[in-house]
Amino acid sequence: MALVIILLVLGALDLCWFLSERVKEKSTKAAMIKSSVSVLFMSVAAAAWCHLPDGTVHEKFAPFLLIGLLCGLLGDIWLDLKFVYPKENDIYTFAGFYAFAAGHILFIIGLIWQYGDWSRPWYIILPLVIACAVGAGNIALGPVMKMEYGKFKAITGIYGAILFGMTLLAGSFALMNDFTQWNLNLMFIGGVFFAISDLILSGTYFSTGKDRPVDVITNHATYYIAQFIIAASILFIQ
Repeated sequence: MALVIILLVLGALDLCWFLSERVKEKSTKAAMIKSSVSVLFMSVAAAAWCHLPDGTVHEKFAPFLLIGLLCGLLGDIWLDLKFVYPKENDIYTFAGFYAFAAGHILFIIGLIWQYGDWSRPWYIILPLVIACAVGAGNIALGPVMKMEYGKFKAITGIYGAILFGMTLLAGSFALMNDFTQWNLNLMFIGGVFFAISDLILSGTYFSTGKDRPVDVITNHATYYIAQFIIAASILFIQ
């Protein structure tokens, strides 16, 4: 437990360092520091897994979380490289979308495998249906929100559905267990922060005038809060 706390503190300090560099400029140095913050949330997940007592029924869920977080680390690196190598913007943007989508799909699989109760299928089906509607609505409302998705329109809708699918599914399972499973509660909270981060990021990528320092800071702060919460949720697997 002490190691997890130490790593969380180091992650917070490293995040502050990254934000100070990222606000100055979109540089290779900032991208490298960002990757070190991501390594720290991976370390939190690994330390939390090692902390689980013998006999914990975690073999189904924890590995999916760990590999999903690794996908997030790759997405972090690739999305920042689009600023370092602007001529290859499309490649790195698509790669980032795919990496984060893969990570959330792994979270969804782990959640269903570990906590899915097919005798109560609506706890599984309903959140996923709502998530698909949210993904489609996000694209449909693009012009209203002054978003120009361009060639990223399809992947934005698909990724949005996957992200909200994970968040709503975690919330649904938390509700199904009367909010007594703290790892599910934390997964849901982490998903909410993830969604907030991506909404801010959408404005940065697909709108104009939303790449201010406040946008950069709030986007990355909410994103890393999400990842560290999801990583720490492994501590509470029962």
